[in-house]
Parts: sequence; structure tokens; C-alpha cells
Amino acid sequence: MIWTRSNSGTERRGRTSGASLAIACALLLAGCTAEQTALGVSADPVPKTAPRAVGTHRPESGGDERSLVAAFGGIYSDSKVENLLDGVAARLVAASTEPGLSYKITVLNSPTVNAFSLPDGHLYVTRGLLALASSTSEIAAVLAHEMAHVTARHAIQRVELEKSSALFSKVASEVLNDPTGGQQLQEKSKLSLASFSRQQEFEADALGVRTMAKAGYDPYGASHFLSSLARFASLRATLLGSAASSRPDMFSTHPATTERVQMALQSARQLNAPGVGEDDRNRYLAAIDGLAFGDDPSQGTVRGRSFYHTRLGFGFTAPEGFSLSGGTEAVQGASAALGRAMRFDTVELPASTPLDEYLKSGWIEGVEVTRETALDVGGLSTVTGVAKSGEWTFRLAAIRQGGMVYRLIFAAKNFSPEADQSFMQSISSFHRLTPEEAERVRPLKLKIVTAGANDTAASLSQGMSEFGLPAEEFSVLNGLDKAAHIDAGTQYKVVGE
Repeated sequence: MIWTRSNSGTERRGRTSGASLAIACALLLAGCTAEQTALGVSADPVPKTAPRAVGTHRPESGGDERSLVAAFGGIYSDSKVENLLDGVAARLVAASTEPGLSYKITVLNSPTVNAFSLPDGHLYVTRGLLALASSTSEIAAVLAHEMAHVTARHAIQRVELEKSSALFSKVASEVLNDPTGGQQLQEKSKLSLASFSRQQEFEADALGVRTMAKAGYDPYGASHFLSSLARFASLRATLLGSAASSRPDMFSTHPATTERVQMALQSARQLNAPGVGEDDRNRYLAAIDGLAFGDDPSQGTVRGRSFYHTRLGFGFTAPEGFSLSGGTEAVQGASAALGRAMRFDTVELPASTPLDEYLKSGWIEGVEVTRETALDVGGLSTVTGVAKSGEWTFRLAAIRQGGMVYRLIFAAKNFSPEADQSFMQSISSFHRLTPEEAERVRPLKLKIVTAGANDTAASLSQGMSEFGLPAEEFSVLNGLDKAAHIDAGTQYKVVGE
């Protein structure tokens, strides 16, 4: 979670228009958070001349692949997980429609819930997805879905459709001198591609369910995982004050997760009754015991309302009532009840550039920054100011440490003195971590515990609240509904240090 950009990159990409920034805040508060994508990025088929192989993989020296892996936090190494994935993949390949294809698996060091495949046959799974899955049959569903994209040649089909759509639009616009017709064709092609992608997802789900059932796994693992995925997305949206929608957007490339759950259930019912097929929950839980959970503190991690970055050595605390969420480009936060939002990121800035000039000219286009104030925040030079766009008012702060500037943007519809005071308190909380403080911010891990006779969901999840995790996180991680009974002697996932 490092967002540093060069000064030239700041000028090109670091600016945000006042209108778009206001829209971003509105979206964060108004319920437009999308579900996490998993089980569904298309891949080209592996050449049939490639030697058959299934195994975990460390990418070669290709620049594109290195960039992809780096964007997801690098490679996560865990021999227990790798051995389990290798075994599952080998069974799925043998049961697939094209057992001669070659696949390689890479686990990515990212807390996001995602899985995807590439044209060269690599399957990628994040550790966040591994943490959410609760059985071998569920992870088999993920891998079988991605393999189905390969065997169904979805990527090639999509590329061909995109080329045709672009050609027709170009002909209408340039050759026939009909810009309006060209625009209409573009809109129609968007709908066609969206519909085509959703069809591919359903097809990959159905093919994956059949393959995993043929391999001996419980075909209901797919619907179980997709249900957990929907609940996970809803929980994350709720924490940020948004509402996850179960209604698919017409331009979405993926069907709503709830819709996929129903389709996956139908596919499973056509094959087996519940309980037929291998679930293998205990072996899976043993493999992920000790798996890193959540953000890596060296890349930046959220703990309740606080954010810490142990490698860069800083931390800050969001205002009361805010929920924070980390990301690859920024930390975002919101308080829907108060109609407020925030964003934090970093940029590189030459020491010769005054902070007050940067505050006025480098961030938000078309918005005038007023009421500038110079501060000393934890021994660091800081400049803060106020800006306005439409119904939103912003409190901005630029904090300099060497050649790096930390940027905090707070937004409120009702910019009262109380709201501004809470924003200023958050800015003032920014500080350099002491060695002792950095030592206390340890990576979180997934732990497998066995429930005792008197255990409840509340007692098992009690320790997780210390790390800012909501009580419902325990139920979502374990695929339990709120009223589920905890069975003595059964193993469950909890989070600890």
C-alpha cells in the first residue's frame, strides 16, 4: 500500500478536479461501493504444445508480470498453502475437459479478495481470498472457475468482440461521417460487451462446478464461497457507510454475486445432493493456519480508526465516527452518519517547492484554496487550507518529510466548526512512529482454534475487536449466519497477532 509518485507524475496524475473529488466523496457516502471481484477475470488458453504442469510459481522476469505482482503486494510464500493448491489443481486438471493444459499458481500478498488468470496459464489467488474460503471444496471452486475461463477461450472471444465493436464504431464515425451514429454504436458495444462478460462468468461458474464435482469435490462449495463473498462485500461497504447493491449495473462485467449464488446452486443440484462430494474443511483450515491476514504493516495497515506505515515510519488517527479502508493508491475513510469523508496518500515533491504553493496549485483543479495556515505537526512542516466545490467543503493538509509529502483531504457537506475541529485534530495526530510503537504494530494472522463447550461466536471473536475488526467479521470468515450455533470440538477461524 504505497502510493508515492514522482513530481512529474504528480503533475500528470496527482491532480483532481473539484467536481470529480466532490463526486468521489458523494459516491463513498452514497452507496456506490462495488463488490470485490473474484472468480472471474478471463484468460487465454495455454498453448497445447506446452508441457503439462500444475504447481505454485514464482513469476519469471517479464516486466508486465512483475508489475502485476507488485501491484498486489508481491508474492506470498507459504509451503502449506502451496502444497494444498498444487494438489487441488492437479485433481481439477485431470477432471477438466482439456487435461493436457498447463497451469501455474501464484499466491499474492494482498488482503483483497481476488483470483484471476493470465494468457500464459498463470492462476493468481490472493491471500485475502484464501482467508475467506472455509474448505478445500471452496478453493477448488475458485480454481475450477479460472480454469474454465481458459478452456472456454473466453479471453480470445472477448478480444475479437472488442475489435469488431471498435471497427464498426470507427467506420460509422469517420468513414460514414456520422459521429452520432458512432457514439450510439459505442454505447451499444458497451452493453454487448457487458452482457457478453456476464455470460462468460455464468459459463465459467457452471463449467467450474461440473469440473470440481467430477474431481470428487462437493459442488456446493462454489455457492458457499460466493455467499461468503457477498457477505464480505456487504460488510466492507457497511463499514464505509455504503450499501452494497445486489442489483447488477448494466455496464458491469460481472453479474451480481447473489445472482451467481443462485446459478451455482442450480448447477450443483443438477449434479449431486448436498453432502455428496469431498468438502475437506479440516485439511484446508490446517493449511491456512498462520496465514497473514489484512494489510501488511510494512505497506500500511489500518487498526480501527488509526493507520500505521511501519516501513515509512508514520501513523495518524481518523476523526471520531470514521471507518478506514486501505487501498493500493490511498487510504479512504467515511462517516455516513455525519456526511463526511477523507482520503490520505503520498507524493514525492522537490524540497524547493514551497508547501503553500503546492497546496494551491498541485492538487485540485478549479478550486480555490483559502485560509492557509502553516503548522508544525510532530516536528514536520505542514500547511493546511480550506477549499470548496459545490455542496462540499474540504480541509486539506500537506505534511512534508524529506522529499515526500503526505496529503490529507477531509470533506464535509455541513462544514461546521465542530467538523473542522475534528479534521484538525486528525491532522495533528500525524506523527513519526517510535521504534517501540512500530514494534507494537505486528502483522495479523489467521488462527485456527477449536471451540470449547461454553464457547460462542462472541467469545471466539472477542480478541478480534482489539484490532479494530467488527464482531461480524468472525461470522463472515467462517461462513456462519448471525444465529449460527457454535459446535464444541469444531474448528473456527479467528484473527490475532
